[in-house]
Amino acid sequence: MCGIFGAVSLAGRPLRYAAHLPAMAATLAHRGPDGERIVGHERARVGARRLAIMDLTTGDQPFQNPDGTVWMVCNGEIYNAPALRREATGWGYPFRSRGDIETVVPFYERLGAAAVERLDGMFGLAVWDDRRRTLILARDRAGEKPLFWTEIGGELRFASEIQALLVFPDQARRLDPRAAALYTAFGYVPAPHTMFQGIHKLPPAHLLVADESGIAIRAYWDPAAVAARPSRLESPQQLREFLLRAVERELMSDVPVGVFTSGGLDSSLLAAAAARVMAGELIHTYSVKFADPRYDESGYAEAVTRDIPTLHHVVTADDTALERALHVVAGALAEPVGDPAILPTYLLAEAAREHVKVVLSGEGADELFGGYPTYLGQKAAGLYRRLPGRGLLRWLVNCLPTSTGKVTVEFMLKQLIAAAELPPLERHLTWFGALGPDAASLAWARDLLSGFPAEPSLNRLLWLDFLTYLPDNLLVKVDRGTMLASIEARAPYLDREVMELVLPAPARLKVHRLTTKRILKAAARGLVPQAVIHRRKRGLSVPVAGWLNGGLAPLADRLLASPRFGAERVPQLLAEHRAGRANHARKLWPILMAELWAERWNVEVDGTPDGVILGQRLGVHNEP
Repeated sequence: MCGIFGAVSLAGRPLRYAAHLPAMAATLAHRGPDGERIVGHERARVGARRLAIMDLTTGDQPFQNPDGTVWMVCNGEIYNAPALRREATGWGYPFRSRGDIETVVPFYERLGAAAVERLDGMFGLAVWDDRRRTLILARDRAGEKPLFWTEIGGELRFASEIQALLVFPDQARRLDPRAAALYTAFGYVPAPHTMFQGIHKLPPAHLLVADESGIAIRAYWDPAAVAARPSRLESPQQLREFLLRAVERELMSDVPVGVFTSGGLDSSLLAAAAARVMAGELIHTYSVKFADPRYDESGYAEAVTRDIPTLHHVVTADDTALERALHVVAGALAEPVGDPAILPTYLLAEAAREHVKVVLSGEGADELFGGYPTYLGQKAAGLYRRLPGRGLLRWLVNCLPTSTGKVTVEFMLKQLIAAAELPPLERHLTWFGALGPDAASLAWARDLLSGFPAEPSLNRLLWLDFLTYLPDNLLVKVDRGTMLASIEARAPYLDREVMELVLPAPARLKVHRLTTKRILKAAARGLVPQAVIHRRKRGLSVPVAGWLNGGLAPLADRLLASPRFGAERVPQLLAEHRAGRANHARKLWPILMAELWAERWNVEVDGTPDGVILGQRLGVHNEP
């Protein structure tokens, strides 16, 4: 695991700012505190900051082939590396390391860019072929690991995080209006966009090939084609075997491993699987304890550890700790992360760093198996639309007192009523988004689903969340939150074997009547307590509703009174939130994060760079 970066001249001219490569490395130090190495010459340079997980003594990157003409850097883990190593050793390849990452090099030499199709794991990688003056960039199938790139004047630059690209003096900091519109609608920026004009996010399951003839991007794995296959998911027992194998693969490490737990099904199943795979070994588990008892679920997580033997740690997330996490996140990341759960994720990772370097996390289970209450909401909306006199019901629901608790019945009823009359796709994006979809963002979502089976099934919403909400929101939250504390998060539910088993499975195996994750719950029986299996999903929510009216009120008032994002709606939403007439925290928080981001990184909005107020407020500086 590491942060990767580089700059190459596609035309063969000397790099204009070769001396800036160490500055790129410095911005990624949190992703790799265990070392730094850069290789190259005047026309191409690539490098990595290393977090030592595998092969602690000989695994330093970049890796090169024997004659030094191929250079490779990779952020992530290759889970099928043992099989790849055996195959390449049979060819006579002289490996210099014992770890997983070097296996990419001999497969690139033999297969070229198609080598990426042989990799199972999570990765953002780059290969520079000096003989052919060709750069290959690739990203894993689910999008667990990030990779950004830009092309300026015949030079292509890439990095694991955006701030590494901003060190160059010729890199503009202009807002991309298309990305801003999507962010305002959804609360995150879908690939291939970023909030900066000219900086691109390589989509999951894609590779980029760049040489003097140009830049080409293509998919090497197609989730739509996978979803169209006949289902092979036959039983809960089969699914359990797949999940246990995935956990065993992803426990591959030369350093201690832990599990983030919430007391819910997804994380409890991972902890139970890890305890079975690593029988007799000590497993650390971590849960967050909120000061607000309406949000705190640490007791459920502790209860699970009485049935699953682990060394459990409880991490406090009070207002002071959350504000400190906000300081770190807003000051370090050159992209707005609209999910407030990044704050407790960072606090968990910071605490875990004392004991482990790798944690397992449950991302992907909800999108693959249908875990969100909104999927049941789709069924409830259909029933509601058939009710006579629903206008009276709507009035009664809207009269309920506003609550700032965690996923309250009042909140869910008001959400249901507000969107029930909309078509299913628009309804779903309204429930999941920030300010909600417009015509352009709806067209974008429909286009994403165009290659998937057209069956009138709830699966289409699960597939959409797998393509967008998962990689561009949840996995961003987990990757950045953990890497800011210099630990690696792995998501066994996103193992390739598991994804290809579950994506084509019929929706009735996932959501049946009022049961979400139907087959996953059946697979968990006997591994986790029954009480956990039947608990209502709550998720990692943060008490931002009260925080916006309390400790963050001055910051919210200043930034949201005349915002750059959502200017027509946000001041009214803030006024209603202040007055207690509605809980608009889910809408306001992503906009607040975007405003903080624009100030911190001096982004040109309508041609005007923003200033240094955030730096004064949070104690950060506006240097590149």
